[in-house]
Amino acid sequence: MDSAELFKWVLENLNYWVVTLFMAIESSFIPFPSEVVVPPAAWKAMSDDSMNIFLVVVFATLGADIGALFNYYLARWLGRPIVYRFADSRIGHMCLINRESVEKAEQFFRDHGAASTFFARLVPAVRQLISIPAGLAKMRVDHFLIYTTLGAGVWNIVLALLGYLIYRFTDLKTADDVYKLATKYSHEIGLVLLALAAIIILVLIYKGIKKK
Repeated sequence: MDSAELFKWVLENLNYWVVTLFMAIESSFIPFPSEVVVPPAAWKAMSDDSMNIFLVVVFATLGADIGALFNYYLARWLGRPIVYRFADSRIGHMCLINRESVEKAEQFFRDHGAASTFFARLVPAVRQLISIPAGLAKMRVDHFLIYTTLGAGVWNIVLALLGYLIYRFTDLKTADDVYKLATKYSHEIGLVLLALAAIIILVLIYKGIKKK
């Protein structure tokens, strides 16, 4: 089954378990776009009583946590040399992972600390890999899970909102059309959210310095 057939199967069989499974895959090192899952599921929830848009977000976030924990523990148990050996391997490249992408994720973690596991969820290309440097750094798993849940929750709310808006303001009739339109705008929205989060943090830091 090639990627096009897999996407088609997912779009035709959307339910809470499919959402959880494929968001877990998306959050691990296996490349799979979240836009295939959440916006169409949210769109379906608006037009089909078998699903609820709030539960779509809950199960999508649960799946993201499962995939992130898989990456976290894998990196923590294997260690940096084996992680980089995998990144340099043919299998790693098939999963769209290479040394540069892992180094980029590690640098993001070093620059932003534990909170990077929240912010990275809004950044394309870093979102799936940020769990690896967190595991390598042996970040406390409870803190990791809190930040990951919050970040994944925000991102899944954005994707679900896209699905809702597509249902509310367009005449699209198929989940495949919803996925294509959601993909067109999701990355830009993620970058806007990241910029807003950075501005809020800078304001808080400024106020903290000013009080001193």
